[in-house]
Amino acid sequence: MPIYEFEGKTPEIGEGSYVHPDATVIGGVKIGKNCFIGPGARLRGDWCAIEIGDGSNVQDNCIIHARPDFTVVLGPNSHVGHGSILHGVILHEHVLVGMNAVVQDFADIGDNCIIGSGCVVPVRMQVPPMKILMGVPGKIVGDVTPEQEQLWRFATELYQTLPKRYSETARLT
Repeated sequence: MPIYEFEGKTPEIGEGSYVHPDATVIGGVKIGKNCFIGPGARLRGDWCAIEIGDGSNVQDNCIIHARPDFTVVLGPNSHVGHGSILHGVILHEHVLVGMNAVVQDFADIGDNCIIGSGCVVPVRMQVPPMKILMGVPGKIVGDVTPEQEQLWRFATELYQTLPKRYSETARLT
């Protein structure tokens, strides 16, 4: 798997985490425990830092980067859907980012929020906990229901089984 030191910064990968061989991790990246980093994901901590909280997943073809001297934070149990782009953002605990969403610089997304697929979260948007964002540009459209939270907790927990499963069974044929 391509894991690169950059200007003396070496990625750190937590115990029990799995980084797919087709993912790329560069520089100042800290991946917590029991995380899944999917194929094609690019975590570029060259002039920024990236912190991935325990139990989080960054799915296929996601890009995470930021402006110089910024730290991108994905809180514990974050769930970042296929093809999403996170640039210079803070996601608090258990945030779901839908497929192909774009979250732009200085956005700060509260605990237990859902960002809909294809949503474009504008620069500097501040979102309180338990909100749903949708659209282009992204707007708060409602509150997360207990049913929605339960459904995506199930999905997050399912992704948390993947590091062990991949480590034990994934083989190039």
